[in-house]
Amino acid sequence: MKKILPKMTTDEEVESLLEQDLSDYLHEDNFKPVSFEFKPKDKTVNLRVSEELLEKVKTVAKKEGISYQNTSEGQ
Repeated sequence: MKKILPKMTTDEEVESLLEQDLSDYLHEDNFKPVSFEFKPKDKTVNLRVSEELLEKVKTVAKKEGISYQNTSEGQ
């Protein structure tokens, strides 16, 4: 049976929960694929874009759960 994580207000409550078996709290639909960067970055690029475009990029990044500075990578 799947459980919902309780609201915790203290570190002690969190520590107590983490000492238990958490498998009942894990829901497959709460996971999403992620990618990791493995190559070291050695170049910096500065771009000037309109404020409107920047706001659109930030909106898309927020929906994807990533930093807006990383939205152009891998595309």
